[in-house]
Formats: sequence, structure tokens, C-alpha cells
Amino acid sequence: MLRKRTREEDNAVLIDMASLEPGTGSSYGSTAHAAEAGKQQVAPSRVGSPAQPPIDFVLVWEEDLRNQESPSQDKTDTHEIWRETFLENLRLAGLNVDQHDVQDKATAVHYILLRAPWAVLCYYAEDLRLKLPLQEFPNQASNWSATLLEWLGIPNILLEHVPDTPPEYYSCQFKASKLRWFLGSGNQDTFFTSTKRHQILFEILAKTQYGHEKKRFFGIDQLLAEGAFSAAFPLHDGPISAAPGNSQVLGLTQRQVLLQYWARWSKWCKYQPLDHVRRYFGEKVALYFAWLGFYTGWLLPAAVVGTVVFLVGCFLVFSDVPTQELCHSSDGFDMCPLCPDCSFWLLSSACALAQAGRLFDHGGTVFFSLFMALWAVLSLEYWKRKNATLAYRWDCSDYEDIEERPRPQFAARAPMTAPNPITGEDEPYFPEKRRVHRMLAGSVVLLMMVAVVIMCLVSIILYRAIMAVVVSKSENAFLSAWAPRIASLTGSVVNLVFIVILSKVYVVLAQVLTRWEMHRTQTAFEDAFTLKVFIFQFVNFYASPVYIAFFKGRFVGYPGNYHTLFGVRNEECAAGGCLIELAQELLVIMVGKQVINNVQEVLVPKLRGCWQKWYSRRRKAGTGAHPAPWEADYQLLPCEGLFHEYLEMVLQFGFVTIFVAACPLAPLFALLNNWVEIRLDARKFVCEYRRPVAERAQDIGIWFHILAGLTHLAVISNAFLLAFSSDFLPRAYYRWTRAPDLHGFLNFTLAHAPPAFTAAHNRTCRYRAFRDDEGHYSQTYWTLLAIRLAFVIVFEHVVFSIGRLLDLLVPDIPESVEIKVKREYYLAKQALAENEALLGATGVKDDRLPSSGSGPSSLGS
Repeated sequence: MLRKRTREEDNAVLIDMASLEPGTGSSYGSTAHAAEAGKQQVAPSRVGSPAQPPIDFVLVWEEDLRNQESPSQDKTDTHEIWRETFLENLRLAGLNVDQHDVQDKATAVHYILLRAPWAVLCYYAEDLRLKLPLQEFPNQASNWSATLLEWLGIPNILLEHVPDTPPEYYSCQFKASKLRWFLGSGNQDTFFTSTKRHQILFEILAKTQYGHEKKRFFGIDQLLAEGAFSAAFPLHDGPISAAPGNSQVLGLTQRQVLLQYWARWSKWCKYQPLDHVRRYFGEKVALYFAWLGFYTGWLLPAAVVGTVVFLVGCFLVFSDVPTQELCHSSDGFDMCPLCPDCSFWLLSSACALAQAGRLFDHGGTVFFSLFMALWAVLSLEYWKRKNATLAYRWDCSDYEDIEERPRPQFAARAPMTAPNPITGEDEPYFPEKRRVHRMLAGSVVLLMMVAVVIMCLVSIILYRAIMAVVVSKSENAFLSAWAPRIASLTGSVVNLVFIVILSKVYVVLAQVLTRWEMHRTQTAFEDAFTLKVFIFQFVNFYASPVYIAFFKGRFVGYPGNYHTLFGVRNEECAAGGCLIELAQELLVIMVGKQVINNVQEVLVPKLRGCWQKWYSRRRKAGTGAHPAPWEADYQLLPCEGLFHEYLEMVLQFGFVTIFVAACPLAPLFALLNNWVEIRLDARKFVCEYRRPVAERAQDIGIWFHILAGLTHLAVISNAFLLAFSSDFLPRAYYRWTRAPDLHGFLNFTLAHAPPAFTAAHNRTCRYRAFRDDEGHYSQTYWTLLAIRLAFVIVFEHVVFSIGRLLDLLVPDIPESVEIKVKREYYLAKQALAENEALLGATGVKDDRLPSSGSGPSSLGS
């Protein structure tokens, strides 16, 4: 039943700390228990531990001491009021708020250090339904390659022992009344791990108001966006490097373990310590690195096969009969002009282009396209198994359905509440009809941006056509001969520039639209944002390759009747064919983008980090003091999340699969890039980024569905590439009907100019097409068209059928995991039955069963 939220709900104090003070009789989160007369007596709780709680979160703002009377003073005063209100509300919420200031003559930096007392942690752990450990058991992490090598008796160079391996736990949702049954409940200082404390603090910060409730002035995110605070982050686990001698005495911290055994370039050939990553950064970050490592491992066989196919093409270049005929034709084939003012040219001048085209366009390409289609299907099927195993081990299999809470921003803005259909609890609610209307409005904006991309593509097409004409008129023989290739190459570079600029603009726009749509959970919010941006980026990155692969050279016309676009003659494929141009486009965009991204990820953080450290040292010059932990972490860069990391890899997956028929080396370049990417991203998270708030997740979200869509699209794309852009089918047809050794194939593919054109120029010429002397399509053209369409249908059905068969043969969840889940479900039902029997016999409920429901989720993994 829907219910409007009252002002009292919006204005309510998060925790009434007066009721939690010692001596008031509160039992919330107590660890002292005594049984008396069959009843459980609970001693008053103590707020905090004898030692001061650790710093859980840091807020920072900077103050300019030089411009006290600047025109922006009103805004500065407003920010000051917001900060005071916000910090006061944090104190009312029960947090300990301390301030630490560092200043020089020009600037003052204010650090707000936040600590959560024991009672606050217990209250929010129960409110957020956090899962905490009940029982420990040994870590059961395994890797299929390690198991295989051990079975074969082969030494495993990928395996390395990483110290302080996190154990696995049976866990359930936290209940303060069942505190004593949770593992480690006797020590309040260590009961909540640092990641759990960060999650609780972030929830409080995200919901706390700083202004009028009707204007929805709430949350640290808005304060950061308005500039009232400069940063908000949890602290890293100590310095990045251990002091000399301390590592042997005190051991390495979690952060230092990750640096030593994960975030080093020398570890490129070692397994990733995913359990350590998950413990320090949370499941969402760990799942990203698990998928990235899995994908990189699967690229290895694809790169090997692709390289072999390319090498076969290299050998075929010098033995291919049609290519040799072209190169030795001398003045045998006089070709028609490429533009109205261009001169006739000899086909033999394009020998180098024809040879380059044969590197990618040969019979092995068909085999490789089929191989990559099945590779993509199998890789996704086995990732589902890997994901199911990790989700079970990390106790997040039912996170999205049961455990995930509404986003704090959604909870503060939602106009009403409604019961959750699964948990039965009242939760903030936004009408679905209004959300659909907003999503439709956002789709209109998306279509407008796609139209902008298409306009940019048309402008690049015109640029290439005009540039080819201009360069072909050059007096330099080399430039004149390579005019189409120069125009195509420079057009690819211009296209890359357009791609980068438009991407930056649309990402910001998509964030605004997705916030406006009011999605309930963080997973739903990220999925909606991801889908918007990916659709745009898909068109942005793939529009030019799709044009070259499927449209360029299709609507040229014939001598004397050429088709034009805005008065400019349509482009046609060069002598080497459009496939070599597509390969060039892919290499420029894919490899160029990878190089740009890696340079940015290496240089930009280094430069920004050096600037912040220099600025901080200048401020502390003369004091001789080492920076405090919060000052050292403030010098690091803010973590920008995983969206751009996923986007880069998924776009790469598209290049590797959709257009692989044109560039067999794409998997090799992707593999080399990803070996660097894994350690580069690891180093950024460990060394260069401020510590992100740990987030839970049960999978990689909508990215998996996007990958599945790209896999299906790749089958269709490669079928059409082989049928319409490659010479494979014309060569096969010529072998069957005319000459098995392909002698005369070059002449077979060239048509004669119509008599009218010949008479006008007093010279005959040839052009690439299957047309008769009058410029009409010949019978061969229609025969080949039927063969091409039949090939597309057969190729698609064969690949999709095999893919479906593999899907049925490979279970989504490993049998071992299914057995464990069923075993836990059985134990949970047994425990519940025993508890109900005890309750019926004695009237006393057995406290040993945490009241978090039955089923696998109540026992965890």
C-alpha cells in the first residue's frame, strides 16, 4: 500500500543518542549477557570502547585567506552555514566529530575526522542489513588452470603464496539482539571491519541534511558538487610502504600486501589475489578485476589463432595468383579516374595496397571468424560459472534481490513509501509511471546525441572525399598515388578526435538524466546510466567502421553516372578492397584509444599527484613534520569508479569480435593492452587513488548483457563482412565456374566503361564492378548476391546453433556450488524446524538461530 511520507519522517534525527547513553538502561549492541530465571538479562551498553575509535571518514574543505572581501563572499558564507548545519546534524546522529587544520599565509585546509561509536555502528549495521560472520572455515579459492596443472604434474609459475589470506565465513544479517552469536563479538574494536565501518559512515553522510527539508538539501554528494567540501573519503590502511624493519616485526598491512603481491608490474604473470582485493575494496571492485583477468586469460588462445591466421596471410601474399597478376600487369589495366578532375591511372600502381589487403582477406579469415564467434559464446558461458562461484564464496548471491537497500539519494527524494514485496518492510517509493515518462524523455536526448554523431560521420565522409581529390592533384608522385590512403588515414584520426570530445560531453549529460529518472537502488541506477552511455558510445565508436565495412563503395555508380553526396562523388574502396581500410580504421581507433587511455592513466595521475604533493609540502615548508594520514590521503586522486574501466574493456571486446574478420591481430593487441591494464588499474587503486567506499555486488551488472548482445551482433557482422566486403565468395565462385587456379580472376572483377564515357574521353578504362558494357548489373552480380545472402543465412544458423548447444552443455552454475547451496538450504530448514519445536515445547525461542530468515542467505557462503 502506498503512503505519502510525512515531514516528520524527512526531519527525523537519525539516532536518538540520549537513549543510548550509559546508565539509561539501553541494551543496544551490548556484549554482556547473563541468564536468570530462564530469561536473558542484558547489561547496559557502553558507547565506544576504552580506546578511541579509529577514524572512519574524513571531510575536507579549503579556505582562501587572501580574498576575504571577494565578490564570491556570499557563496562562501552560504557554504559555511551549510557545513555548520551538516556537522551539527552528524553530531546529532551520534558521530564523533574532530577538526584538524593546516594553513599557511594564503590557504587553510580543514580536515573533519569522523568516528562512529559502537552503538551507532550496531544501529546502522542492523538497519542496513549488513552480513557479518557467524563461523569461520578455510579459504576454498581455486583456479581451474592451477587444478589442471597440478593434475598433470606440471609446475605452476602463475601460482604464488600471498600472506594473510582472508578466511571464508558462514554469515547472516546482523541483529543486535543476537550479537553474542557473531564471530568476534567480544572485541568491539575489531568486530566491524574497516569496510563495514566505511559503509555505515557513508550511509549516514549520504542521508544527513544541511538545509531546508523541502528543498532537499541533503547528503555529502550535493555538498561536494556545490563546493562546500573539497573531498570526502575513508582512510587507507596505513602508508603505502612499510618502514624499514617493521614488515618483519609487525607484518604488512592489507594495503602493503596488495602492493607487494598484486599492484606490481613484475606480477603480470601471477594470479590475482582476488580475496585480498575483495576484503580491502569490496565485492564490486573485486568482481571487476576478476572479470578483467578472466577476459584477458581467454584472449590468449584468440591471440594465438589470430596471429597464426595473419602469418598465413603473409605467406599467401607472394603466392596469390590475382595479386601477382595485378602487380605484373604493367599498363594492362588502365583504370577510370577517381574524381571528375583526376587523371586515368594504372592498376599496377596499387600493388602495395593489394598485397596489404591479402594479409587479412584470405580463406583463413573465414575459419577465424567462426572460431571467434564460438570463442565469444564460450567465454560468456564460463564467466557465468566463474561469477556464480565468486558470488557464492563472497556471500552476495542474493544481494540485489534481498539485501540491497534503496539509494540514499532516492530515499531522500522519494515522495512516498510502499512495502517491499520480498522483505515486507516499508521503503521509499517512486511511481513507476513517472519514471517511465522520464526515461522516455531521456531517450529523446539520447537520439539527439546519436544524430550529432551521424552528422560528424557525414562530415568525415565528405572530408575524406575532398581530401582524396586535393591530394591526388599533387605534383608529388607518391602523394598522388597514395591519395585515397592518406585521406582515409587522416579521416580516421579526425574521427578519433570527434569520438573523444563527444564522449566527454555525453557522459556528463547521461549522469544528469539518470539522476532525474529516480532509480531505487544503486545497481538499477548504474545499469540505467551504463545503458545510456554505451548506446551512445557504441554509435560514436562503431559508426565509422560500420560505414567502411558495409556502405563504402556500395553506391558509387559507374563512369558517366557517378552518385554524389552534397555534390561530392561518393567514396569507393581502394584497389586493396575495403577490408584493408577497415583494418586500418580498427587499428587507429582501437590501438590509438588504448595508447591514449594508458598514457592518460599513467601520466595524468602522476602529474596531478606530484602537483598535490608539491602544493602540500610547500604549505608545510619549515615545519619539518611528516603529513598526517588524512593529509597524505588527501594528496591522492579521487576514485572515479569503475564505469570508464568497464567501458574501455567492453568497447575493446566489441572491436575484437564484431570486426575480427577484417583484423585477425585485434585479439593480440587487446591481450598486450590488458596485461598492462590489470597492473595499471591495480596500482591506481592501491597507490594513486583515495580509498573508495567498499560496495557489494553479485555480478558485473548490465555489462554482461551488453557483452552478450555484442556476441550476437558479432556473428551477424562477420557473416556480412565475409559475404559482402571480402573477396572470399567471388574467388570461390570463380574457382567453381571458371579456373581453379584463379588465373584471370582480376580481369573477371573489372568492368569496362560505357561507350558514352569512352567516347567523351576518347579513351577506354576499367573499374571494379560486376556490370555490363552499358553500366547495368550483370548476371554474375545477381548470382553472387544470391550466394552471399545464402552464406549469411547458413553462417548465422550454424554459429547460433552451435552456440545454443554450448549454452545447454555448459551449466551456468557449477555442480559443486549447487550442491553447497542445497546443503545450506537443508541445514537452514533443519535449524528452523528445531527452533520451532523448541519454541513449542518450552515457549522459549532458541537464540542460536539468528532471526534473518531461512534459506541459503541465512547461512551465507
